[in-house]
Amino acid sequence: MPTRVLLVEDDVMISEALSLALEDEDFAVTTAPTGEDGLELLESTTVDVVLLDLMLPGIDGLTVCRAVRERGDLPIIVITARTDTQDVIAGLEAGADDYVTKPLVAGELAARIRALLRRAAPERPAHITLGGLEIRPDEEAVHRDGVPVHLTRTEFRLLAELAAADGKVVTREQLLQRVWGHDYFGDTRLLDVHIRRLRRKVEPDPDTPSLVLTVRGSGYRIAPEP
Repeated sequence: MPTRVLLVEDDVMISEALSLALEDEDFAVTTAPTGEDGLELLESTTVDVVLLDLMLPGIDGLTVCRAVRERGDLPIIVITARTDTQDVIAGLEAGADDYVTKPLVAGELAARIRALLRRAAPERPAHITLGGLEIRPDEEAVHRDGVPVHLTRTEFRLLAELAAADGKVVTREQLLQRVWGHDYFGDTRLLDVHIRRLRRKVEPDPDTPSLVLTVRGSGYRIAPEP
């Protein structure tokens, strides 16, 4: 079955061209010209990933992104015409898993989608206990004291990569490659925002991390068990 994509884009020419190009890459594309239409479609249509333009008439893309994220962990890639730091960070903070900038290259976008949907690498322990958390890689699940911790697929893969390193430093470049499947050539906004989002969910005090630690100038590591 082809990967099902919901494309929320108000520019008709971009929407049609991108739909055709993605269909050539073996994706099944459903389009919506507004955020309202996109949210309505999600009520009745099953999709695997959402491509979401941030600049939409009516409900803006950030509001749509938050609404989609509140419904679950459906992967979201936001589309922005600008590479301005605040625009990109706003989209990621709203819950997006990745971002792309216009003009869009269909082949690159297809690779991003496939990387985003790829499951975490196998060959890991069935359970990892870490700072009061129980990580179940095979189930893509995290529990604290028996209570589920709701992570997006990307947040889970990020935590799993750090946990698998068993306290060793994982560089920014390694995390970008392993979790997102591509190199941002020095752009660390994607990773830094996801680390912040992850800490809000797994740290007792996100402002003073005790589990996901920053190693300045290098990357991140998981604090060893006491």
